[in-house]
Amino acid sequence: MRIEKAAVLGAGTMGAQIAAHLANASVPTLLLDIVPRELTAEEQAKGLTLESKEVRNRIARAGLEAAKKARPAAFFTPETAALVSIGNFDDDLAKLNDCDLIIEAVVENRDIKRSLFERVEQHRRPGAIVGSNTSGIPIRQLAEGRSEDFRAHLLGTHFFNPPRYLHLVEIIRTEWTSPEVSCFIYGFLDQRLGKGVVPAKDRPNFIANRIGTFGAMVTIKTMLEDGYSFEEVDKITGQIVGRPKSATFRTFDLVGLDVFGQVVKNLYEALPDDDERQVFVAPEFLSAMIGRGILGNKTKGGFYRRQPGDGGKKEIWTIDHASLEYRPAEKVKLPALDMAKNIEDLPERIKTLVWSKDRVGAFLWKTMSRTFRYAANRIPEIADTIVEVDRAMRWGFNWELGVFETWDAIGVEKSVARMKEEGQTVPANVQKLLDAGAKSFYKKHDGQQFYFDFASEQYLPLADSPGVIILKSVKDRSGIIKKNAGASLIDIGDGVACLEFHSKMNAIGGDTLQMMKQSLAEVEKNFVGLVVGNQGANFCV
Repeated sequence: MRIEKAAVLGAGTMGAQIAAHLANASVPTLLLDIVPRELTAEEQAKGLTLESKEVRNRIARAGLEAAKKARPAAFFTPETAALVSIGNFDDDLAKLNDCDLIIEAVVENRDIKRSLFERVEQHRRPGAIVGSNTSGIPIRQLAEGRSEDFRAHLLGTHFFNPPRYLHLVEIIRTEWTSPEVSCFIYGFLDQRLGKGVVPAKDRPNFIANRIGTFGAMVTIKTMLEDGYSFEEVDKITGQIVGRPKSATFRTFDLVGLDVFGQVVKNLYEALPDDDERQVFVAPEFLSAMIGRGILGNKTKGGFYRRQPGDGGKKEIWTIDHASLEYRPAEKVKLPALDMAKNIEDLPERIKTLVWSKDRVGAFLWKTMSRTFRYAANRIPEIADTIVEVDRAMRWGFNWELGVFETWDAIGVEKSVARMKEEGQTVPANVQKLLDAGAKSFYKKHDGQQFYFDFASEQYLPLADSPGVIILKSVKDRSGIIKKNAGASLIDIGDGVACLEFHSKMNAIGGDTLQMMKQSLAEVEKNFVGLVVGNQGANFCV
């Protein structure tokens, strides 16, 4: 199997940017969308009709133009956009016969997707792979009624927005998906598109959106129950605990409250047997905001909005969830957060905050512990191991630590004891871990990382991805050739050394320069090559 040409069906934000990233990988891509039903005023002024090609391709063209203007940039270079051609579903589906990969990214509606697949099957050639970018519709429901060959080559390929920058793609196979197809598309996404690929079970909203939406709803409900403000929650749930700067409610504004509300509604309807189903009931204020068209950045106002203040200067105002009226944003004063900023080690910082006996600790314990229990109870329903869950959360939502990595940080034994004191039911999977004499979900031994596997009730080695070097693992296994406060020289094998910066923010100072000189001398005598690199947030400053 080879991917020499692709098609993306749906030219919205996700579809157009998936097409852009395929072009980034030098894959010529056809971008299609629906035919408009009426003319714009500009088209009428030009004397165009609904039969004019310019009109019929308008929606796909608009998607491509938006991708060209996207910030951060969707294309590697402006010239890369030439690899994307446009068309529409009525005139150009026959061109799918030339495509090796077809990715569907139309509106999140099962019936619309199924109808489109019925049309696609009339033109798709046998052996062409079909991926659906659905964010939560079970792939089996989309595969039903299709031919044997179509079903064998269909799987979920769930990208995260923006596709070029968020590392995660969840792949979801059905019982009909060919193992060879799954294996091939995994390699294509990993090696050709540079994505972090996580296999997910064919359950509603898969892994990241299932756990992420649950955690978000618990956060909202805790805010309402315990009297926190939007500003407080965003301070507590942002960078201080290794989450994005947009935290909780600014993230909702970016995503769109209507989108989030639909995800919540879909989960409630799709999970009648979920023991935490009531969490997926939207609070009244959220439904009211959506009903009034207060949807976030797309409507110039959501939980936050910018508006002129004194002297015309823009100010951030926050909505009041009771009145749905805006008020000036409050300055948050939480001493625990100020103290925690001095703790550089993230696991230690989270541990300190969760166990603090104050407003911050109470909020983090209540929201995190409930999410921990929910995630542990979802294995093996949504994923086989904790590894897939943690990778999905890190790569899909830019968390620095996954769910189980965070649980390790605060202490499994201590947290389980507190759960029992509070009358909470400890997940059976976690009790298995403790009964086996284990004290953490992950551990290291002789430079090798292991994870606790619930199915076998033992630790299994966590293999590094082929072709990927994790410098910390290399250092643990083989040691360091030379080191000072600013940099280290590491033997990474095959006669190659790596000069790694590790000063604060990898700033280049005297120590780093000294190690550069020593490294050049060492490599000249004992190695064939030198790589200068590190795996910090900044290469250097």
